Amino acid sequence: MGKTTGFIEYTRQKEAYIPAPERVKNYKEFVLVLEDEKAKTQAARCMNCGTPFCMTGCPVNNIIPDWNDLVYSQDYRNALDTLHSTNNFPEFTGRVCPAPCEAACTLNVNNDAVGIKSIENFIVEKGWENGWIVPQPATVKTGKKIAIVGSGPAGLAAAQQLVRAGHDVTVFEKNDRPGGLLRYGIPGFKLNKEVVDRRLEQLKGEGVEFRTGVCVASTKGTTVTNLAKDTISPEELKAQFDAVLLTGGSELPRDLPVPGRELKGIHFAMEFLPQQNRVDAGDKVKNQLRADGKHVVVIGGGDTGSDCVGTSNRHGAESVAQFELLPQPPETENKPLVWPYWPTKLRTSSSHEEGCKRDWSVATKRFEGSNGKVEKLIACRLEWKDGKMQEIPGSEFEMKADLVLLAMGFVSPVGSVIEAFGIDKDARGNAKATTDGEGSYRTNVDKVFAAGDMRRGQSLVVWAIREGRQAAREVDQFLMGSSDLPR
Repeated sequence: MGKTTGFIEYTRQKEAYIPAPERVKNYKEFVLVLEDEKAKTQAARCMNCGTPFCMTGCPVNNIIPDWNDLVYSQDYRNALDTLHSTNNFPEFTGRVCPAPCEAACTLNVNNDAVGIKSIENFIVEKGWENGWIVPQPATVKTGKKIAIVGSGPAGLAAAQQLVRAGHDVTVFEKNDRPGGLLRYGIPGFKLNKEVVDRRLEQLKGEGVEFRTGVCVASTKGTTVTNLAKDTISPEELKAQFDAVLLTGGSELPRDLPVPGRELKGIHFAMEFLPQQNRVDAGDKVKNQLRADGKHVVVIGGGDTGSDCVGTSNRHGAESVAQFELLPQPPETENKPLVWPYWPTKLRTSSSHEEGCKRDWSVATKRFEGSNGKVEKLIACRLEWKDGKMQEIPGSEFEMKADLVLLAMGFVSPVGSVIEAFGIDKDARGNAKATTDGEGSYRTNVDKVFAAGDMRRGQSLVVWAIREGRQAAREVDQFLMGSSDLPR
C-alpha cells in the first residue's frame, strides 16, 4: 500500500453534511463528496490485509484494496476502471448502500472501518467530473434480442452487461420513467434523480431501448387487440424475443390487519414516497399525500420507514414518531462475536437526526378516529416471554395520529406477472430460480429468467446489481453457448 502505517496514523474521514435545519427545506442531496486530500487520507487507512474480508462482505465483490491504493496514489482513472469491473453503478451504491463491506473491514475489528462507501462515491464522481464515463457500444452484434421486464437496479445492470455483449436489449417499465426503485422508491434527498438519468443516457448510448408505461399482463380470455396499447403479454414477449429476464421488484407490502385499518389517513409507505418523487420531477399529483401540520406515525423501523420520516419532516409535519416491533438493538455491536458479518446494532439515520421520536418493542393494537378519518392509534409494549413476544399487562397507550405510514417491509413481488408467465413460486411467493450450477436464474418456463427482488425477495440495491450481472451472464450463455461476461 501507498501508506503502510496509514491505519495507525489516520482516523476515519467522514463525508460532510449540510446541517439539518438547512437540508429539510428542500429535497436535494445533502451529503458532500469527499475532497481529494480527505479521500487520499481515507484510502491510506486501508491495511491491504492478507484476506480482504471487505471483498466477501460486498455482494458484488468490489476489489476494494486495489482501488483504495489507486486513490491514495491519485490514479483516479484506473481506480474507476477497477471499480466498474465489478459494479455497473457505484454512484447508486455509494449513496444508498448500507455498506456491508465496512462491517467486514479488518480494521473494524478494533477500530473504525475504512470509509469504503465514501471512497467509492468519490471515485465515480471523479469519473463523471472528468468525462470518463461514456457509452461503450458493442463492436460486434449477435442478432439476439432480449426483453428485460423492470428497470430497477437489477434490470439496468443486466441490460448494460447484455448490450455490451452485442445483444439487442429492450427494457419494459410499467411506470412513466425508467429507474424502478431508484426512481420512485428512494427519496431525492438520498439519491438525486439526475444521478439516475445520466446513467440511463449512457445505457441508451450503448443501444438499450426503454419502453415505459408498458405493463406485462396475461391475454387469457381475451385478445391482444382488445388490450390497451401500453400492455404486452408474456406470449408476445416470448414470440418477439430470444430470451426474457424478469427483474421487477418485491412490491407487495406487509399490511397491518388491526381494527380501524380501513380509516382514511392510513397508507403504505410506497403510496406516500413515490408521490413526492413525482412532484420533485415536476409532475402534478392530484390529492398528494402530505404531512403538513400533521402528527405522523411511521410503523416499521427500517430504511423505508426512515425515508418516510425524512419526507414528513420536509413536508412540515407537526410531529413524527416511528415505532418498531422488535426490541431496541445495542448501541455498539459485539464485534468479537459477529465480525465480519453484518451486525445488529442501533442505527440512527440522517432522517432521524432531522427530528423523530423513536420507540421499540411497540405493537399497534387498533386505530381510532371519527368521520372515517384516523385520529389516534392504540398501542402496547412488548416483552420476550416463553420464547415469543407478548404484551406487557397494563402497558397500553395511545398516540395522536393524523397520518399513519406502514413501512413494515415487502412480502413478495406482485404475483400477476409471475402468474401470467406460469412461473413456479418459492415458499415466499418469489419467482423460483436457482443461482447455483447450470441453468442459474432460469425459471421453469422456457427462455424466461428471473433476478433481483423478483427472485430473492426484498433486498438491497447492491444485491440487485449482483443478481442482474450474474443473470446477464446466464442469459448470454443460454443464447450463445458460452459467455465472457463476468459472474
